[in-house]
Amino acid sequence: MTYNAGIIGTGGIAGMGILGMHDEEAIGTEKIDASHAGGYESTDDVELVAVADVNEEKLATFGEAWDIPADGQYVGHEAMLESEDLDAVSVCTPSFLHHEHVVDAAQSAASPDVIWCEKPIASSVADAEEMIDVCEEADAELVVNHSFRFTDKLQTLRDLMHEENLLGEVHSISAQFRMELLRNSTHLLDTLIYLLDTRAEEVSGYITGKNEAVDSLDAAQAVDDAGGGGYVVMDDGTFTTIDCTVPREPSSMTLNFVGSAGKLYMNNDDGEWRYWRMEDGDHVEKPLPGIEGSWTWDDDYQRSFANAAHHVEALLDGTAENGSTGEEAKRSLEIIVAFYISHYTESTVAIPLDRPLRDVEITSW
Repeated sequence: MTYNAGIIGTGGIAGMGILGMHDEEAIGTEKIDASHAGGYESTDDVELVAVADVNEEKLATFGEAWDIPADGQYVGHEAMLESEDLDAVSVCTPSFLHHEHVVDAAQSAASPDVIWCEKPIASSVADAEEMIDVCEEADAELVVNHSFRFTDKLQTLRDLMHEENLLGEVHSISAQFRMELLRNSTHLLDTLIYLLDTRAEEVSGYITGKNEAVDSLDAAQAVDDAGGGGYVVMDDGTFTTIDCTVPREPSSMTLNFVGSAGKLYMNNDDGEWRYWRMEDGDHVEKPLPGIEGSWTWDDDYQRSFANAAHHVEALLDGTAENGSTGEEAKRSLEIIVAFYISHYTESTVAIPLDRPLRDVEITSW
């Protein structure tokens, strides 16, 4: 069976490439595999038939690069959702538009069975909760593109931690990544949530106010999104320190886990994963069973879009359970919002957030 897919937004992650991640000469001129469009193209049965954007020039460029005929190019997402019968819809717009576009897609005549939304899920927890509720009411699966979840190595590592007791009881984690919290650090936080299968309970945060993305994107306005971090106590008791204040160029995504049965060091930029097993009171370095090498951006991240699109295809086939739900994506957003609330109120913040705090909006691109 062939499934029809449409994309809202024609930016880099939709299929045109991202400066700093792809060859500058290729951006906007050729197909980029590490994208939603590239993911769909890798599948057997999902065909990208339509795309929408409010910028007609970008729309035409995307259509030419991805062979979308003129009658499949729509100015504005409403026109596409009214005209097309779509099985899957990708939302690849800036994060402050995710809520509107996901809700509109779920309630539209296009009636998609799967909505594949870029991370972070939304700008506020209240928006995320409405997106989750609306998709549930429409019987549409909301899949949030936290890419690391769709990589083989991280899936194997999660199995090792939960089924093979790799680390035993995890006591402490320290993690570091580049600024900004919503644009970048949501990947780091979701990785922790995914590996631990847990949710934050108490948060204390610090916000730097520094943002590199506005300049690199040549954005027309400033946003709240900035570097920051703090400590997070998970509901299983794990104590986690987060530092996402580092500029992009010198940054590395690093995570250090200390557990009752072992410790794990992960550096996803330098390509180094190391594991030590507790044996008779000593840490003895061991290979990670079933994992060759370490996670890398050039390999694992690049393939994550194809893996995610195949997951969308499996959801459409009815042969899989959603591996990156809106409810799980909300957990990383809760932490980021709590960092801001904590910083500006000089207090610790409990999760789940009380109702008024769920309305706090953090603007980002």
